[in-house]
Amino acid sequence: MKIKNLFYIAILISTLFMLQACSSPALDDYSDVQFELTDQNGELVTFPDDFEGSPVVMGFIYTHCPDICSFITSNVKKVYEEIDNPSDTKFLLVTFDPERDTPEVLKNYAQAFDMDREPFHFLTGDSETIDRFMERVSVRVQESYSREVESGDRMYFLNHTDKILLINKNSELIFDYGGSMTPVNIITEDLQKLL
Repeated sequence: MKIKNLFYIAILISTLFMLQACSSPALDDYSDVQFELTDQNGELVTFPDDFEGSPVVMGFIYTHCPDICSFITSNVKKVYEEIDNPSDTKFLLVTFDPERDTPEVLKNYAQAFDMDREPFHFLTGDSETIDRFMERVSVRVQESYSREVESGDRMYFLNHTDKILLINKNSELIFDYGGSMTPVNIITEDLQKLL
């Protein structure tokens, strides 16, 4: 009888261990921070407070990017198109180039992707806030090329981390993906688990 009880206890412990191993522990918790940002309509928002209660798919871009930022933006839109009940999720694209990416510039960029509508938010802020934000989400940015153009303005390109984050309803980071490379169905499947 005792052996039988020990057997059941061993199965119970084993099952609990497997269930715990299958759940996704948070990689980070953003509920302890506040970042004042501005969306493409010029409206002030606070991350993460204004998005709590909904899962968040968040990518990082700059509008003068010659390559991967358009893939990141497209992937965020494809996730929206492929999930059930997309209005239950917030989709954020945050620029790390606030010098050029004003709300108006972000609005034009969003319109080019047919994303200038809910639940999409294209966000910018002052340079100091954006720098702190990028540091917190581990997005690295470095100027790769710069020159002065005829108008006297400076043209530059940025090397940057290629990233999309999946954040749960409690502002906890659950998944961190290669933004332009991860198959959209993987992000979609992970997001469905949070809805």
